[in-house]
Amino acid sequence: MISIPKGIKDVTPAQSYKWHYIENILRDVARDYCVNEIRTPTFEHTELFARGVGDTTDIVNKEMYTFEDKGGRSMTLKPEGTAGVARSYIENSLSSCPQPVKMYYMTPVFRYERPQAGRLREHHQFGIEIYGSASPQADIEVISIASAVFKRLGIGNLTLNINSIGCPECRKKYNEALQTYLSSRISDMCNTCKERIAKNPLRILDCKEPKCKEITLGAPVILDYLCDECKSHHGAVCDGLKALGIDYKVNPNIVRGLDYYTRTVFEFVSDNIGAQGTVCGGGRYDNLVAQVGGKPTPAVGFGMGIERLMLTMESIGASVGNPYAPKACIVDMGGDTRAAAVALAEELRSNNIAAERDISDRSVKAQLKYASKIEAKYALIIGEDELKSGLVTVKTMSTGESNSVARDAIVKFIKEAEL
Repeated sequence: MISIPKGIKDVTPAQSYKWHYIENILRDVARDYCVNEIRTPTFEHTELFARGVGDTTDIVNKEMYTFEDKGGRSMTLKPEGTAGVARSYIENSLSSCPQPVKMYYMTPVFRYERPQAGRLREHHQFGIEIYGSASPQADIEVISIASAVFKRLGIGNLTLNINSIGCPECRKKYNEALQTYLSSRISDMCNTCKERIAKNPLRILDCKEPKCKEITLGAPVILDYLCDECKSHHGAVCDGLKALGIDYKVNPNIVRGLDYYTRTVFEFVSDNIGAQGTVCGGGRYDNLVAQVGGKPTPAVGFGMGIERLMLTMESIGASVGNPYAPKACIVDMGGDTRAAAVALAEELRSNNIAAERDISDRSVKAQLKYASKIEAKYALIIGEDELKSGLVTVKTMSTGESNSVARDAIVKFIKEAEL
């Protein structure tokens, strides 16, 4: 047997209703905030991610699925959603649309990393992208969308960590201070952070290695190095969250793992899914569009893993919807009753009533057993007597009670029973 590759999973029919439940709520929230969907390709030119995500990140250096196509071009399965949206914003001239442009996506992403709780080598992300507004109000809007998602999904007990990593100018001064602090401790760092100290010292603050985390406890705090504009922006974001009643904690070690971030960065963290408990992360990336070839355009957004949402919901006992079950399962006795069953099934379906019928030539007893297994609410029995009299025997599966209902009144009977 050929088994599934490591780090990816099937979504079987017995599980798909959970995905539909979550996806429907995500779309509802997006609609209520007037955010429209964007769909970008599953793979892009590798250069897009090297330039956009950053060639000092673990994603680009270690985790991308990259291949050469038949034309000798380097292609990469998307490891995150934002770079592709930025490319699409430029290529499709979305800057000519009324600004800001508010978009969402639901997409698979691919990263070659060690599989962990809710994080697979192919996993799925819901993301929000707002392009064309430099105002802190856009940051507040994005965070409030994430907060609304969690509320509607019934996910509580989350911690919102926010920080500002400043603009390139104030971050340059901070990087110098950080390099000075870390240079005397470089021998105690992990090998990855030893490389980062010269290229991107800010990323060391995000290292999960215990020895590196201990070293950075006494490091300079980036908030002390913000320029006046970045400081004002950060303060306005904090004030806006307070006004909305969204609790947060300023955490100067939140830097995110992607190079394109500027100013605001944030994470929603759950204690219910293990050590890697981030269920949503995002921030501002005002330089990304320019980095991938467009005009300077302010932007802000987030990504949240759908698998992690589901894992968090299940861990706290939140509803993940209900399995699909037909309202009616039509039982026939073959012969002329088969054609009547087919016609009744189609009539019910055309009236938005989920109906199942026998397509396996089962006996009547087996059909009734099947109706019970699929948890149909009613078994609609059509025998020779029912066919002659123009009636249908309606059996309520939960009670065993049976009633005779006129064939032409079945749709009305079922719809009224649901009121």
